[in-house]
Amino acid sequence: MHIQTAAVQTLRDHEHGAVVPPVHLASTYELDPRTDDGLYAYQRGGNPTRAQLERVLAELDGAAHGFAFATGMAATGAVFSTLEVGSEVILPASVYGGTFRFVDKIFPTRGLTGRYVDDLGALTDEDFTEATRMVFVETPANPTLRVTDLRRIVELAHRHGAIVAVDNTFMTPVLQRPLELGADVVVQSATKYLAGHSDLLAGTVTTDDPQLAEAYALSQKAEGGVLAPLDSFRLIQAIKTLPLRLERQQDNAAQIAAFLREREDVTVVHTPGSFSEEEARLHAAQAEGPGAVLSFELAPDLDRVAFLQALRYPAYAVSLGGVESLICRPATMTHEAMTPQARATAGISDELLRLSVGIEHIDDLLADLEQALAAAAR
Repeated sequence: MHIQTAAVQTLRDHEHGAVVPPVHLASTYELDPRTDDGLYAYQRGGNPTRAQLERVLAELDGAAHGFAFATGMAATGAVFSTLEVGSEVILPASVYGGTFRFVDKIFPTRGLTGRYVDDLGALTDEDFTEATRMVFVETPANPTLRVTDLRRIVELAHRHGAIVAVDNTFMTPVLQRPLELGADVVVQSATKYLAGHSDLLAGTVTTDDPQLAEAYALSQKAEGGVLAPLDSFRLIQAIKTLPLRLERQQDNAAQIAAFLREREDVTVVHTPGSFSEEEARLHAAQAEGPGAVLSFELAPDLDRVAFLQALRYPAYAVSLGGVESLICRPATMTHEAMTPQARATAGISDELLRLSVGIEHIDDLLADLEQALAAAAR
């Protein structure tokens, strides 16, 4: 079954024949007094609507197990919750700011260590220690769009007894399926492309590993960061249009990237594979397309604030993946938790702008960018 079909056809309410399965809002469920057994007991431990969503998530990622959390960071936190005291995690220097904050502020309280690597592509056996238990990968990276060879990282990590967790938010399972490349777990901020309308928060985790699955289920029940039934239902509905939305967004983004590269008033344009021919080859080998996020810098003589104020369509706001275009300045917004030195190491300059391209008509978006660039030059 193709992913476009799986997004729509994974669920059916066979009991009642409803094309759209119902929402189960109950917080508690009646049990059999003879055995105290029941399929569900309390919403935190399990809910039929969330279970439906988790089946969809697993189907899309080609996974045996899927889990839905209240936010993307709750999902990332659940992935890190499997680590024992004394464990080390290797991460890219350009990791998402929220993940950086978790490693910087929460890891020390749990006896964990995060070690940042400038370029995961240069990772070798010598970079692993006896304490290394996980490599956490973003590919393409946020917001530099650097590409990491997942197959190579998996081979390295597994040789040293470490698992590989991949944040696949930018690509979604429509464009990239890390589990098929050997990764142990995939995490996504479903707030972004999966939900796609900037109107709910959610996070997802998928895995084939039964032990990891057991740990993530425990995290849901013990820590309670689960997705509510109504949001689970809404996410199920949103996922049905994910392939169509992403197709339009990706096409728009490709045309915008080409437009910006032709401009003398734009000095840098980052897209997956733009860093080098090798990264372009790697991305083409492990993903189905470049996605719909790009980043760029204006020429020094342009007024960045004037450019942002002049834009009519992309809103100046954090987040990405929605049907509407959004633009932000990572240094002061999505990655503000990082120190200036950490941002410099990651290649995130103060002038870098990240554009999440929506489904608007491309002619309107291009015309808007053109007039905003003109306004910035005055």
